[in-house]
Amino acid sequence: MKSLELDVVATRGADVESRHQVHAAVVGDDDRLVAGAHSVGIVTSWRSCAKPFQVMPFLESGGFDALKWGDDQLALACASHGGEPEHVAIAESMLADIGMEEGDLACGPHDPLSARGLKLLRESGARLTRSHNNCSGKHAAMLARAQTAGWHTYGYERREHPVQRCCLQATAKWSGVPENEIGEAVDGCGVVNFALPLERMAYAFSRFTELDGGARVAEAMRAHPALIRGPGAPDTVLMESLPGWIAKGGAEGLICAATSDRVGIALKVEDGNMRALRPALASFLGLGDEFGRVPLVNSRGENVGEIST
Repeated sequence: MKSLELDVVATRGADVESRHQVHAAVVGDDDRLVAGAHSVGIVTSWRSCAKPFQVMPFLESGGFDALKWGDDQLALACASHGGEPEHVAIAESMLADIGMEEGDLACGPHDPLSARGLKLLRESGARLTRSHNNCSGKHAAMLARAQTAGWHTYGYERREHPVQRCCLQATAKWSGVPENEIGEAVDGCGVVNFALPLERMAYAFSRFTELDGGARVAEAMRAHPALIRGPGAPDTVLMESLPGWIAKGGAEGLICAATSDRVGIALKVEDGNMRALRPALASFLGLGDEFGRVPLVNSRGENVGEIST
């Protein structure tokens, strides 16, 4: 196994101010671990990196197609979107298609993650809603999954609900980790979160286009990288920069990605600081300074240092 060095430092002036240790796992097309950094087996929460897998049972059930949804809805179901008007509009149209509204979402409202989304919301004077939550697309898809299957929609976010049991089964199927060995907790948006080894995350992404529905999800993500998060986000920029790749970021410094030729990667910043992801990815993928060097900016807008490997 090739050993990688992806740790990131923040410098202020000429001095190193902070260090971020980055774990990584790379699984090749033969399902074997081919490279890694630090602990490839570290167990951590999959967070939003699981979203492309959480929507798979809905596709397989036929319910998604019964609603005549397309790539926009599929991409948003996989997204941790920035709360921009385009994102919110798709989420609300998904809810309207199943006769529901934002109050039916189990996620809570929060300010848009993107600067543009927050600016437009404030300038419009519009009310902050649950549709602005970065997970509203996933939640709308989960509600639709419950409704099209004939399950009760109330409590769809709870561990015992069939929607969440199907998500657990999909996670086990794709990662190769038995259901009883997958950690379960509550995610930031209120649904079930899964924990598994980093290497298993990379393995799941390496298999992405081979299992039922995977190629279709990958196509939607590649076609709409801006829906997956938004401008400047590591997963969006990665898909825009490297045609054929898919990428999905998660909270607490996690990102998973896969090439078109069946190589899966998973990177985890140990201290959870998201600012380390772009430099670590750039170092791993050889994307160069334009992608990998993140300026350290003070409250006056001055560049006072940088974050890099």
